[in-house]
Amino acid sequence: MCELLGMSANVPTDICFSFSGLLERGGNTGPHRDGWGITFYEGKGCRTFKDPLPSCESEIAKLVRAYPIKSCSVISHIRQGNRGRTCLENTHPFTRELWGREITYAHNGQLSDYQDLKPEFYRPVGNTDSELAFCWLLDKVREKYPSKPSNMLAVFRYIAKLAHHLREKGVFNMLLTDGVYVLAYCTNNLHWITRKAPFGKATLIDADLIVDFQKETTPHDVVTIIATRPLTKDEHWHKMESGESVIFKLGEIQ
Repeated sequence: MCELLGMSANVPTDICFSFSGLLERGGNTGPHRDGWGITFYEGKGCRTFKDPLPSCESEIAKLVRAYPIKSCSVISHIRQGNRGRTCLENTHPFTRELWGREITYAHNGQLSDYQDLKPEFYRPVGNTDSELAFCWLLDKVREKYPSKPSNMLAVFRYIAKLAHHLREKGVFNMLLTDGVYVLAYCTNNLHWITRKAPFGKATLIDADLIVDFQKETTPHDVVTIIATRPLTKDEHWHKMESGESVIFKLGEIQ
């Protein structure tokens, strides 16, 4: 299985602390050695860093950990491959354009009997079940909404309904964002935490690192972190139920 990491915040925020814990799971404290990736949104654009090397050994991952890119929406992934070889095109997150927006997605799990997933407009570049499912999702959205709707929240709720179909085919934990909304969908293992005033300290599970968020934030900041497994040992994380979806915008549940 793979691991996911996402962020939704009301102010541009760096994810260096959480990413420091995640990258250790990519071959050091965890078995996820088959590549990693991360996408940051900045306005209408996004920048993505990927590497098929284990994140604990990747020089690109070290750059991202040390470089405080600030964003309101982030999706990251470390891979333990089960379908598709270890290569760049099979490395998450995956991004496609829809209505002039970059849509980014990452999946944790494995699907079976997915021959009925036959996207027509969006096509996979690699050969993973994850990317195929993403293309299928976007095809269904494009079919229902030929032009950009005024209510994007309704679109994300529709995607959450589509995810139920994918969950019937196996384990489907997912993060998906357009840079404004962040959708988390759970089959068996996904957690989230919202940090807001009064802020405190947090200690990573996978690295010797403590941060005092009170020194790094303002009283108005709201930052939600989503992860496959909790990243800190001294905070309360919410565990999602099977089939549950949560949509965040600017750090808050919608």
